[in-house]
Amino acid sequence: MAMMIFSLCIFCFLSLLLSYGVIEIEGSHHVCSNLLTLQLTSTHHQAKQPYRTGYHFQPPKNWINGPLIYKNVYHLFYQYNPNGVEWAANIVWAHSTSNDLVNWTPHDDAFYPSQPFDINGCWSGSATILPGGKPAIFYTGINSKTEQVQNLAFPKNLSDPFLREWVKITQNPLMVPTQANQINTDSFRDPSTAWLGPDNRWRLIIGSKNDQTGLAILYMSEDFLHWTMVDHHFHSAKENGMWECPDFFPVSKNSPIGLDTSTNGPDIKHVLKVSLFNTGKEYYTIGTYILDKDIYIPDEGSVESDSGMRYDYGKFYASKSFFDSAKNRRILWGWVNESSSAIDDIKKGWSGLQAIPRTLLLDKSGKQLVQWPIVELEKLRTKQVKLPSTVSKGGSLHEVLGVTAAQADVEVTFEITDFEKAEVLDPSWTDPQILCSEKSTSVKGGLGPFGLLVLASKGLQEYTAVFYRIFKSHNTTTNKYVVLLCSDQSRSSLNEDNDKTTYGAFVNVDPLHEKLSLRSLIDHSIVESFGGEGKTCITTRVYPTLAVHGDTHLYAFNFGRESVKIAGSAWSMSTAMINRSR
Repeated sequence: MAMMIFSLCIFCFLSLLLSYGVIEIEGSHHVCSNLLTLQLTSTHHQAKQPYRTGYHFQPPKNWINGPLIYKNVYHLFYQYNPNGVEWAANIVWAHSTSNDLVNWTPHDDAFYPSQPFDINGCWSGSATILPGGKPAIFYTGINSKTEQVQNLAFPKNLSDPFLREWVKITQNPLMVPTQANQINTDSFRDPSTAWLGPDNRWRLIIGSKNDQTGLAILYMSEDFLHWTMVDHHFHSAKENGMWECPDFFPVSKNSPIGLDTSTNGPDIKHVLKVSLFNTGKEYYTIGTYILDKDIYIPDEGSVESDSGMRYDYGKFYASKSFFDSAKNRRILWGWVNESSSAIDDIKKGWSGLQAIPRTLLLDKSGKQLVQWPIVELEKLRTKQVKLPSTVSKGGSLHEVLGVTAAQADVEVTFEITDFEKAEVLDPSWTDPQILCSEKSTSVKGGLGPFGLLVLASKGLQEYTAVFYRIFKSHNTTTNKYVVLLCSDQSRSSLNEDNDKTTYGAFVNVDPLHEKLSLRSLIDHSIVESFGGEGKTCITTRVYPTLAVHGDTHLYAFNFGRESVKIAGSAWSMSTAMINRSR
């Protein structure tokens, strides 16, 4: 049975599902006139704010924590606090739609806390379009006893492609934590997208914990209304703490297309992503879904820890993927929080945004995923400036002129021909983030640092450096090299109240036989960088005091001792129409 499944979350994103049969419903539509008015007001005041983004999704003000496709319209439901810049119990599900995942139109809130089963909060959930084309939302509600329970809602009018009104079924809640199932009432949230097994029974997983063991709890249903917890864990890992926003989906080993969530077969691997509440980090594993046992087993070496794999090694959390049936691709969204202080958040009047939607594919190695910004983003490109292909000697700095440096898209490649001066990687250098911090932009190496200085002031009092370093493996019997990608924020702002953490990750590329690529999306206060053609991603939030608006500069650099050949292009980016009148 063919299905189309899409997802999003609250602490995470959300996702949508469908049911069949006759179900009693009670109206839950609520017009949040305050939010809609704010979304439709003039953006003149926002234009004066140097940190408001031009093409990243943001509401006009306050705190957010975002997707699905229905009748060829993309929907982004997102966690929104209408009353402040921080998370609170009064979170509503705000709603915007798009035809291209770039420009977004606001609508009234999809729903808000209104019933005993969600009166203390409407938290994350998942969306699915089931056979017959009816979407629905499963979400975590905080009930009148402050327990986390799972609830179901449907659109009121299926003929409305914008799905502007929603209703909650009166049978809610459908899944509850009890002493019998040994689930803590405060550790039972974020239902995943559901999938259909070969036995025509539905499955979904919910994030939880047992002491410090992270859990993905499996539920099953024959009719999508009556759910039973399976007597074994779908997957677990010790010392992880609470697992939030679990996301489970298939990827193809042979084809560069996305797959519906219920797809399975011999040419399929599966991905399980979890968000770790204790650390604020996300990890994904690639493995095998054992159908007859209903368990997930990660491949050897694929783990939910710092030695495992992450979508993004910077500020990126509560992510959720969905299957875009219109273009046969899986798209990933992630929430990006702030680097500014709480006091500064209140001053600027908003907090949090969504990363650019990214396509997800299994790398040809079968051992990791590859991400890339959706192709629709490229229609915002203007004023292309080509970086002349040049050999950049050690200590070189080249300004990229002719682009709007505060709102740009940059793609560059670096080619090395002489590896003689590469430093040997010390066996103790196992943590890439610490390594990037210790070997910052100012530390000259043999091969590196080389890369980009973004959101830079003219005199370089402020800049964020995104760069590579290349090390020779400490194993002298092999002729292999280790590639490190860093995002150094140590000089990103003169404001010492900002979080200026330096991020880093190793990139699985072979510089002996391939050029190193780097793409950076720069948007006033966010920099999303994709290394190795999307094998490694790092997102940072940056709040300079000097490098704002027209005083922002962009440079390519090589501060290592060995020459590097640099080539590429940069584009100014137009401003997208996001949550404002057209």
